[in-house]
Amino acid sequence: MLGRIKRALLKLMPTSLAGRLRAWRIRHLIRQFPTRVVEHTYGNCILKVYLADPLSQGWYDQDWSELPEIAVLRQTRLRPGARVFDIGAHQGVVALMLAREVGSHGQVVAVEPSPHNISAAVKNRELNGMPQIEVLQAAVSDRRGKLMFNEGLNGQLDDGTGSWGKFEVESMTIDDLADRFGLPDVVFVDVEGAECMALAGASRVLSSGADFFVEVHVNCGLEKLGGTVDQVLSYFPEERFTIVGRKEEDTEFRPLLKTDPLTNDRFFLIARVK
Repeated sequence: MLGRIKRALLKLMPTSLAGRLRAWRIRHLIRQFPTRVVEHTYGNCILKVYLADPLSQGWYDQDWSELPEIAVLRQTRLRPGARVFDIGAHQGVVALMLAREVGSHGQVVAVEPSPHNISAAVKNRELNGMPQIEVLQAAVSDRRGKLMFNEGLNGQLDDGTGSWGKFEVESMTIDDLADRFGLPDVVFVDVEGAECMALAGASRVLSSGADFFVEVHVNCGLEKLGGTVDQVLSYFPEERFTIVGRKEEDTEFRPLLKTDPLTNDRFFLIARVK
């Protein structure tokens, strides 16, 4: 009952004020959270993970099955010695799994805008002794400069409303990352609705032969940030890429067809160069 009253009051407030209150509550949750280190099996490896907040506890304090996208991409360019860009890396757990795939002679560039998540990602890298992970604080978009990012625990680019608080962050493109670190073999994109913006800044990487995994946030951020499924797919023309997709609950990918009902809600996409 109290929660419903709070939500109703937030709706009555000016959006910017409600956003500042939400951001204050998130910071309070982080301060009060009893951080700890856990050890679980993630896919085919045992990793130590620093739990930094309630969201990371819910996501990471359990064993994980192998991610289907890792199993698929291992058949092509995700191999020892590869370079992977992990865009929207959160607290680096998927980056740890990718680092196990590329080995000590490979590289994983984990890019994340939130300073809180960056701090946890660095701790996770050190806990597991994986210097092949480069952790970089930035938002990935279609241009270099500055962007406003919200303060949610699983943050996203601010949509202009400030409804979850906001702070300024450096932005760069996927092509900028390639200039700095070298062309990637594989690119993971999980940017909470900003998929089209990220892909718009990846023309050189898209033409280089890299394989892509993209979480497409249909009905949970994609449209709010001006994107569409058709626009996402336009970056992977069928004459150059083989495209497969899955829902979150699926354990396997399947060919993605035109007007596929799979694309009516959030889904995962893999585009491999033919």
